[in-house]
Amino acid sequence: MVFKRLLGSLGVGGPTVDTVLDPGAVMPGGQLGGQVQLKGGDSDFTVEHITLELVARVEAEHDGGESERAVVFERFTVGGGFRLDAGELHSVPFSVTVPWETPITELHGQALGVVLGVRTELAIAGAKDKGDLDRLAVRPLPVQEAVLEALGRLGFGFRSADLELGRIGGTGQQLPFYQEIELTPAPQYAHQVNEIEVTFLAGPGGVEVVLEADKRGGHDAVSRFAVGHQGVEQVDWHTEVDRWIRQLVEHYDGRHSSHSHHDDHGHRSGPGIGTAVAAGAAGLAVGVVGGMVAAEVIDEVGDFFEGDDEDENENEDGGED
Repeated sequence: MVFKRLLGSLGVGGPTVDTVLDPGAVMPGGQLGGQVQLKGGDSDFTVEHITLELVARVEAEHDGGESERAVVFERFTVGGGFRLDAGELHSVPFSVTVPWETPITELHGQALGVVLGVRTELAIAGAKDKGDLDRLAVRPLPVQEAVLEALGRLGFGFRSADLELGRIGGTGQQLPFYQEIELTPAPQYAHQVNEIEVTFLAGPGGVEVVLEADKRGGHDAVSRFAVGHQGVEQVDWHTEVDRWIRQLVEHYDGRHSSHSHHDDHGHRSGPGIGTAVAAGAAGLAVGVVGGMVAAEVIDEVGDFFEGDDEDENENEDGGED
């Protein structure tokens, strides 16, 4: 599905922009393609640059509680340095590589409630206009999908997914935030844990899977497992992930582990942003059971993204750290 939003004119009689993304979801580390379609205004203009920003709605914890902010986690200049005549139609095709750690927003076509967007910035005559916001859909890498499917078959259920500002200590995390996928425990573990949280830190060489168990009695346990991108179909993921969970649950007290999950902020549990997805025998994502559907989510956050420039500017180099 193509998502479009018309950008308001850069002043009266100025040009307008409509960014059209290629249909379908992109994978982390994959190519995001599309076209920036320009329509000239009442007079001739020189387009200085066209920039695409990848923006995420992220939760941040602070002394006063929690807040949400928009974080720009990658920027791409896809065109510029050309003249746009009055009334002229001009299209700028692009193909850019999204960061490997880009959060996943859907599983089997079902929205997880994570909000990502692609925003277009047009610079003409020293003026910049932001506002053409398109929803960015991201599907899991094969290994991420295999792990989530195995968890579903083991009896774990989807509770929520959100993005947390901060870093996971001892990892090679690149972005200034990470994704947590919160799961209800499988029946065989319900007496030991309240929930399991899964974080994927993907890179060119593979994926680091961080599992955290909120154990009954107030203790947390954290385990990490590295898996490669190759040979996913040859792995018995049901057995492998079951081994991971058993190892995680058998940790006596995660507070004594050197693998502390939360580096510079507290822990959050409970429902995340937007959509909840029910668990089923065939996997975690079966159907939307509450919240907003994906197409509505981007409408809700359009003004939110545009009104949070101060926070974005603090983080706009986050994808290159």
